Amino acid sequence: MSVEPPFAPGKQPARILVVEDNDALRTAIVMALLEQWTRVVDVSDGQSAIEIIADRESKPFDVVLCDLRLPGADGTEVQRATHERDPHTAFVLMTAFSTVDNAVAAIQRGAFDFIQKPFDLDQLELRVRRAVEHGQLLEEVSDLRSQVSGLREDFVVANSEAMRNAVATAKRVADIRSTVLLTGETGTGKEVIASLIHAHSSRAAGPFIKVNCAALPETLLESELFGHERGAFTGADQRRIGRFEQANGGTLLLDEIAETSQATQAKLLRVLQDQEFYRLGGTTVQKTSARIIAATNRNLDQALRDGSLREDLYYRINVIEIHLQPLRERREDIRDLAERYRERFSLELGRQCTGFTDAALSRMEAYAWPGNVRELRNGVERAVLLSEGQIDVADVHLENPGLGNGDGEWQIKLPPNGLSLHTVERALVLAALHRTGFVQKDAAQLIGVSKRKLNYMIQRMGLVHPNWRRNREDPDPIPDQKA
Repeated sequence: MSVEPPFAPGKQPARILVVEDNDALRTAIVMALLEQWTRVVDVSDGQSAIEIIADRESKPFDVVLCDLRLPGADGTEVQRATHERDPHTAFVLMTAFSTVDNAVAAIQRGAFDFIQKPFDLDQLELRVRRAVEHGQLLEEVSDLRSQVSGLREDFVVANSEAMRNAVATAKRVADIRSTVLLTGETGTGKEVIASLIHAHSSRAAGPFIKVNCAALPETLLESELFGHERGAFTGADQRRIGRFEQANGGTLLLDEIAETSQATQAKLLRVLQDQEFYRLGGTTVQKTSARIIAATNRNLDQALRDGSLREDLYYRINVIEIHLQPLRERREDIRDLAERYRERFSLELGRQCTGFTDAALSRMEAYAWPGNVRELRNGVERAVLLSEGQIDVADVHLENPGLGNGDGEWQIKLPPNGLSLHTVERALVLAALHRTGFVQKDAAQLIGVSKRKLNYMIQRMGLVHPNWRRNREDPDPIPDQKA
């Protein structure tokens, strides 16, 4: 076993373990890697590798580059020890042609990559670089998740019976593998409940990966979910590991799953049934052990009737459904949510905000909150910034406060000279677009029309915005201000 070299300035920080019983090859690999990376340790047998990997006095390795056939313990045992020490360590297997099938099996068990002997050292350096970058990305995601994990459950306010039932169900099903379907309007907290399920499961130490299926076109979504092989399409200059593989040993949240195409739904169905899929352009079956949580804000009965959602996929994702009611139907939660967000933003923004006046809380409790908890969060953040000490009614800017208990209809003040219906309609569309950051799907839901209908209204009114691709060259975009 070689001694770990001292830190070398100017090189890229990474700890790499080379496990190879061929002395000449091992020396060549170490010398090549030391030109790029700060720490390279090498051993000649599997048992020594397992011992150094398990040493809790040293940091985990970023990459373990390991031969399959070794004295003492084989590469499979080294891979198992690597994963047990730190799931973020990228395991790269070196294998001869005769053992490629074993390498494929290692990939299915969670190895990052394999390289076939004999190989070029430049090719090896490229594989190691990708492995380092992949591991560092997973580590960053894990760190960010750790920073917010303590806040996640704090912000599951469950004073209302509906929310208490939802939280209780989430915790009860957390440690089973069955698919969970989260339904409810935009902003009701589906992602928070998904995080809660992950945190209370035996997979909590694994990755929690989120994919918004409505945010990407079909071709990009498939690559995002399943990954692709080099050359699978124009611009695919290297292999990409998809979200199903990244979520191995953890949880994968498929948000807005009902917005996917029929072709993508067919592929998702196979993954949910068999835990198997192909990368785009690939011929080798990949496996995933990820626990799947699906979420949608759509009316799934309607989606089934109009054929936009496959019936077989619906029954596969709807093993356990947790419905989250809109905030207007669980007003008991508003006060505590507001207080917790006030505490959070007071700390984050460095503001001496001591609380709400009773009048401010009463007004918030009477408001319909069409944007649900997400709108409440943004409203409290703004109030904390505007307030001087205590948040009063004047600091709480609500566009359309409800009447009494919220059962009354929205009122509009008609000017003395009247008002055209076109003006009201235009103002309503603009208000919805500004509220949702010009995301047309969410704006359409706020005013109760389909996305296609809203798009027609936008075109008829001549509305444009720099965020919309077709209008980026328009000389007179919508001003970024409230309607």
